[in-house]
Amino acid sequence: MMPRYRYRCESCDTTQMIFHAMRDVLHLCPLCGMENQMKKLLTTPSIHVDTAPDTEVEVGELTKEYIEANREILKQQKTEAKKRNYEST
Repeated sequence: MMPRYRYRCESCDTTQMIFHAMRDVLHLCPLCGMENQMKKLLTTPSIHVDTAPDTEVEVGELTKEYIEANREILKQQKTEAKKRNYEST
């Protein structure tokens, strides 16, 4: 996902949200077409948290538990597959 930035064109005095890479700089106004009139405005960063704030278990621990649980399921599936007879092609 590319970050979004707020810009204001000093020529047509419009404010826009623009998505682009962090290293890119917008020089041309997409509305009026004026060159070197776009000024980047300060914005507050958006922070996305996937876990509930009241969760006491760290994300790393949840991931480790998930991997271990699936590892056991995979072992069971391998054991069952070895017991079956398959026709050769």
